[in-house]
Amino acid sequence: MKDLVFEEIEKNAPKEEPARQLYFIEALRSFVEMKKGEGYEAKAMVSVIGCQMSAKDGEKLQGILEEAGYQSTESEEEADVILFTTCTVRENANQKLYGRIGQLKHLYKKNKDMVIGITGCMMQEKDEVETIQKKYPYVHLIFGTHNIYKLAELLLEALISKERKVETWEDTNLIVENLPSKRKYPFRASVNISFGCNNFCTYCIVPFVRGREKSRDSREIVKECEALVRDGVKEIMLLGQNVNSYGLDREEELSFPELLRTVAKIPGLRRIRFMTPNPKDFSDELLSVIQENENICNHIHLPLQSGSTNILKRMNRHYTKESYLSLLRKIKESLPDLGLTTDIIVGFPGETEEDFQDTLDVVREAQFDSAFTFQYSKRSGTPAAKWDAVDEKIVSERFQRLLDTVRESSKEREGKYLGKIMEVLVEERNTENNMLTGRLENNILVHFEGGERLLGEIVPVKLEKSMGFYYYGSVV
Repeated sequence: MKDLVFEEIEKNAPKEEPARQLYFIEALRSFVEMKKGEGYEAKAMVSVIGCQMSAKDGEKLQGILEEAGYQSTESEEEADVILFTTCTVRENANQKLYGRIGQLKHLYKKNKDMVIGITGCMMQEKDEVETIQKKYPYVHLIFGTHNIYKLAELLLEALISKERKVETWEDTNLIVENLPSKRKYPFRASVNISFGCNNFCTYCIVPFVRGREKSRDSREIVKECEALVRDGVKEIMLLGQNVNSYGLDREEELSFPELLRTVAKIPGLRRIRFMTPNPKDFSDELLSVIQENENICNHIHLPLQSGSTNILKRMNRHYTKESYLSLLRKIKESLPDLGLTTDIIVGFPGETEEDFQDTLDVVREAQFDSAFTFQYSKRSGTPAAKWDAVDEKIVSERFQRLLDTVRESSKEREGKYLGKIMEVLVEERNTENNMLTGRLENNILVHFEGGERLLGEIVPVKLEKSMGFYYYGSVV
């Protein structure tokens, strides 16, 4: 094994993907089996920092590692491989990662066979890669969002050479799927329909680290969904930075509403969700498709970001306060029982009290079921980072007022379903109260008593007590 040379393995590898990666997964498995004879335990940990896209990347990494012979562990002390999928939307996410890898130095000293790797959005930033290389010499594997599928190939080379492997690409037109993936829940799955973003919102780094929009072939998406249903999946989330613009980069491809309609027709698929639509591209056709198909969940996450037309223009969002409200009214008229959630940023550069009041106006009319609210955080590398910031005390005070308004405006909806019997997809057992926890199709959480056999099932639950953003109930 000491004479093993990566180049000798590589020369027999197929050129085309995904055959090339399947070859390296098998080669890595053989290498791991050899090392086990020397006492190598082959345990791996994947730590996810970030959004649903990062979580999906984590499932891919975990699936490849398990296929290559690694046993999953949640213990850093036990792990021979530790991989981080990273987020870089806010700079505090970067600091979170640095804290994590700083704590691993003592473990690496005890286990020199350990491979610590970092991938994801943060590794698309040259300055961050250089910082990792300079300050953390025990991080031996660095790769980005565009070649995340190459884990087996890159890890095998790092293990054999015992040298640092750094491979990041600025962009690629290549989409490689159909590789092993390890889902967190056997009954629920996410499916990428596109990668990257063309919107270039002035506060957002995503187009620079994920690249321009690239849509997957709709036939491949449908095949993947069909295979998941055969594997027992009851709920699928279609994922894209902007699902509404799916297919626009490919000639003669389905539109997003057409793709959604096609997936909805898959026999046995009980629930479909999608994340994230952009209000500027939300079409009447999409609304019609949701109305026509009962298995498309009655929940829409529609990011607002700001209720001020002036701030929306500065954000480069391409819609106005009036057009957003008009869309909301149309959606609510068509789907009266809709679960509606959103994202809101407070304190964007240039935001005045009048601009903030516009945001509160929209919140009051929309009556969101819940809102992910953020105080604006400067993200270097974006246009907004160069603009004058709003005073921190003002931002903090506005943020509290926003939270209060979100709570107050949603009160009319509280208890709306009290006494009703509704279907819940049972997700897990709550460690705090030992009750089962699941979601209604409109995304509202429900807690209730029940046995382990109900996990992963869709069961009728009577909603008996409203707690604002969630319910307590009992199985009927």
